[in-house]
Amino acid sequence: MIMGNNKKIKKEELKTPCYVIQKAVLMENLRQLKEIREKTGCKILLAQKAFSMYEMYPLIGEYLDGATASGLYEARLGREEMKKENHVYAPAFREDEIDEILSYSDHIVFNSFSQLEKFGPKAVKAKKSIGLRINPECSTQEEHAIYDPCAPGSRLGITRQQFRPEMLKYVDGLHFHTLCEQDSDDLKKTLDAVEEKFGTWMYQMKWINFGGGHHITRPGYDKETLIDCIRHVQDTYGVEVYLEPGEAVALNAGTLLTTVLEVGENGMPFAILDTSAACHMPDVLEMPYRPPLKDSGKPGEKMYCYRLGGPTCLAGDIIGDYAFDQPLHAGKRLEFQDMAIYSMVKNNTFNGMRLPDIVVEEEDGNCRVVRSFGYEDFKMRL
Repeated sequence: MIMGNNKKIKKEELKTPCYVIQKAVLMENLRQLKEIREKTGCKILLAQKAFSMYEMYPLIGEYLDGATASGLYEARLGREEMKKENHVYAPAFREDEIDEILSYSDHIVFNSFSQLEKFGPKAVKAKKSIGLRINPECSTQEEHAIYDPCAPGSRLGITRQQFRPEMLKYVDGLHFHTLCEQDSDDLKKTLDAVEEKFGTWMYQMKWINFGGGHHITRPGYDKETLIDCIRHVQDTYGVEVYLEPGEAVALNAGTLLTTVLEVGENGMPFAILDTSAACHMPDVLEMPYRPPLKDSGKPGEKMYCYRLGGPTCLAGDIIGDYAFDQPLHAGKRLEFQDMAIYSMVKNNTFNGMRLPDIVVEEEDGNCRVVRSFGYEDFKMRL
């Protein structure tokens, strides 16, 4: 990995592929989240699993209260780079890591009473705020079951049937996370289920964490219902309320620039890009979904339609079918949108693919390369 410098360059001069984080959009998202904090008194944390570009942590820390982590390395990153509140949750903690995790955390959330029994005494001794993740068994996911923590057989959270109130002596808070890219009506539905099943014990708590998946910065999101939900829990139970969005922090705040390497035809026109779905935007294959692409349309909406794919040998390394006003050609640059989230944190070097540069687009439109990657970044993982 090569650290970047402060040299400013034009966007059209950037080497592709590269992730370009648009600082102005990020700041607007943060402003909206800060507004929710100020209106309600809740605390909002960055879920690092969606966006871990720590170059931006000092800026994010100006607007938010801290970060959440799902394991040792995220916990350390949040502590070292954000330097604010640090909350850690994992489905199960490793015995050889728990002491170090506790050294980085302010809140630690256990996924089961057996984990609480095993590691709770250490957390108490370390004077950490202890929480439990609960599962209200209230599914609001309609499209992507893979992201539903309340699906039957879920390993995430304690159900009402499993709940052991006699073990709450050292527990300060309850945490639930059930949403994914959803509006506040789904939060209200979830909260109703949480109160029905766990409300008796919420009065004993110091804090309640609503988890993530709140698409707060998406146009049209119902912020008033969110505010009502926060205030209801604060007023009813006398607790502090936390939110931990990831996507909402960096939603639409990044693009992935790519260049067409080759065009061809096999039953339909195709274009091979220097960007791989499998390596650089894996959610395209995992969810799956069709990422937005600037100046394109769906098949049939524009005259020239191409199947866009990556340069790896994986037959399924396909980004999708896109239509354009003009034919594509080798050397043409394309710009995929909403690529700040779940891209840098999930990318990989399958097939020896080079990782994209990480770039910041400043408010004046000039760009600064933060990180570049090369052969050693591929080799060191093997």
